Amino acid sequence: MTLMPPKKKQHYVDNKKFLVEIVKYRDTVEIAKLQDKEKPRITHYLGDCFLKIAVHLSYRPNFINYMYKEDMVSDGVENCVQYIDNFDPAKSKNPFAYFTQIVYYAFLRRIAKEKRQMDIRDKLIEKNGYDQVFHSDENDNHADMNSIKSRIETNMRN
Repeated sequence: MTLMPPKKKQHYVDNKKFLVEIVKYRDTVEIAKLQDKEKPRITHYLGDCFLKIAVHLSYRPNFINYMYKEDMVSDGVENCVQYIDNFDPAKSKNPFAYFTQIVYYAFLRRIAKEKRQMDIRDKLIEKNGYDQVFHSDENDNHADMNSIKSRIETNMRN
């Protein structure tokens, strides 16, 4: 009985092709600068790579359960596009790691921003009282309102 070799896991972003595409993009940016034209758009492949990096990073256990995961992913992609010119192929041949770190820190910034917003919301509720902030109709679910109240009370005690 012969053993089959284990399947090689295919990466979702090919680092070598990603590097080649970034170098091509940097060359087109340089040509546009020399000709006094506006900066060209990134290619679909680069945008797809940025999106794949952000989406797959959002599956990590420390990011999986956030309600605003789509915002985190879009912030990560936006930061990748914003900082694509800062990647220097002469210094590093690993654009995947570079852009993964950009996305990672974009995620952390979004989490901190949402936490600040939640703290502000909780302080407003604490200051004005539940009845001023919440309005419920007869057909609203009182369990939802009670769960929000209990979360705020728990946060106030901590």
